[in-house]
Amino acid sequence: MTAEDVLEILAALRGTDVWIGGGWGVDALVGRQTRPHDDLDLMHREEQEPRVVETLAALGFAETLSWRPVRFVLADAAREIDLHPLRFAVDGSAEQSSLTPGEPFRYPASCFVTGTILGTEVPCLSAEQQVYFHQGYEPRERDLHDLAQLRKLGGGRV
Repeated sequence: MTAEDVLEILAALRGTDVWIGGGWGVDALVGRQTRPHDDLDLMHREEQEPRVVETLAALGFAETLSWRPVRFVLADAAREIDLHPLRFAVDGSAEQSSLTPGEPFRYPASCFVTGTILGTEVPCLSAEQQVYFHQGYEPRERDLHDLAQLRKLGGGRV
């Protein structure tokens, strides 16, 4: 997944609310690509999911994995998008279902920020939220890289 791919996908999704997470989310906060990326993690408003899926289908993406309501994956011949549906509260915070019933992933309103990819402002998750999502599992090499980038940004306790 290239930076140009990310910007193409975001341009197609204009008019929907999406935020970049994962490796591209970290790189958006840093303001430059720091490592290769296999996919693009996107959070989206659950109620906008039909429009998101329809828009991405028009770009050639089809569903390859469903763990709804937690997440699902769309892919084309060369790219993969990991989609995470969010339910928003009146205060701007959100929740994402988890595999553990009654224990959703929580997104404070303050975690929805912007970064840049190729000089273009993009919606993404905050450094603190990215650190939160790197907890509770054995980090892989790319996770350690991302955590090091977040540490440089002052992303909370890393």
